[in-house]
Amino acid sequence: MPTTKKLKAKSRKERVLVLGVGNTLLSDDGVGVHVTEILRSQNSFGEHISIRDGGTIGLSLLPEIEQADRLIVVDAARIEGPPGTVQTFENAEMDAHLSTARSTVHEVALADLLDAAALSGAAPKIRTLVAIQPEYTRWGLEPTPLVKAAIPIACTAVRDIIERWSDELD
Repeated sequence: MPTTKKLKAKSRKERVLVLGVGNTLLSDDGVGVHVTEILRSQNSFGEHISIRDGGTIGLSLLPEIEQADRLIVVDAARIEGPPGTVQTFENAEMDAHLSTARSTVHEVALADLLDAAALSGAAPKIRTLVAIQPEYTRWGLEPTPLVKAAIPIACTAVRDIIERWSDELD
């Protein structure tokens, strides 16, 4: 499944932040964190790509978001599909989804963080949301089976985005 090829931003000026968001105490809500844990364990990214557990998000993440040239957020989100559906939203699509689909507390905080970064003129110009439709967001330490099965799909989506971005910089 994982490739041995090192993925990296080709330009020293391009900093990529992969941010997994969610609460791992609320079953499917923690799926973004689970994805970043797997990506980090694969250790196949270049030095200009940061993989970060954003948890339930706080203002402390603002400097990291402002320093990123490109941002990938992985999160459980209501996307009107069956549980475990993975969908990506890029740039303006991501902004629109975050502004209209506030189904969890951290989505509100993420939208607010991106707005704050934009106000300071330091928002990542290129951004993607990798969204996974949850089944349940109740107390539980593990994702439901359908969402757990979507974790490798979301990992592949993140790797594909980074690969595409690397190709764009050639």
